[in-house]
Amino acid sequence: MFESHDTIASEHQERCWQEVQELLKDHEPKEIEWDALTLLPFLTMCIKESLRLHPPVMVISCCCTQDIVLPDGWVIPKGVICFINIFRTHHHPSVWPDPEVYGPFCFMPENSKGRSPLAFGPFFSGPRNCIKQTFTMTEMRMVLELTLLCLRILRDKESLRKPELILTAEGRLWLWVEPLSTSQ
Repeated sequence: MFESHDTIASEHQERCWQEVQELLKDHEPKEIEWDALTLLPFLTMCIKESLRLHPPVMVISCCCTQDIVLPDGWVIPKGVICFINIFRTHHHPSVWPDPEVYGPFCFMPENSKGRSPLAFGPFFSGPRNCIKQTFTMTEMRMVLELTLLCLRILRDKESLRKPELILTAEGRLWLWVEPLSTSQ
């Protein structure tokens, strides 16, 4: 999840760890309510940025239910099946500054203004969106919260993307995890 150069990645991970510590300040991890997990804004931005760089589903298809007029005047007629390249949308330089650089701050509310909600679609949107996206995001927050309480995640080797129907790593995804010291 934590991409980029080691120093930047550890800074992002440290900030997420601090956010989790603040949330748990007066509680045990098992006492945290489901809704409290939404109180992790930086961790959520990191999850979203990871999903932007590495969307689980690369391409989706849908059938146009009406004629769609594009900004340049072209018309996609009703009944046409369109393929939407989520990966390309998530890496388009006109939408995302430095699209290949891990930058969770692009999901801050002030940095999202003016950007189409369709520019970020790991779960897609509209009538064909993932009905479990809220559950999935909350589940990812919970897993990362519990992981960050006791482990530091480090990337061992650079992994190459293997674009298929779903995005996977070519070969394996190599990570190191190390226990956090008790002083932290």
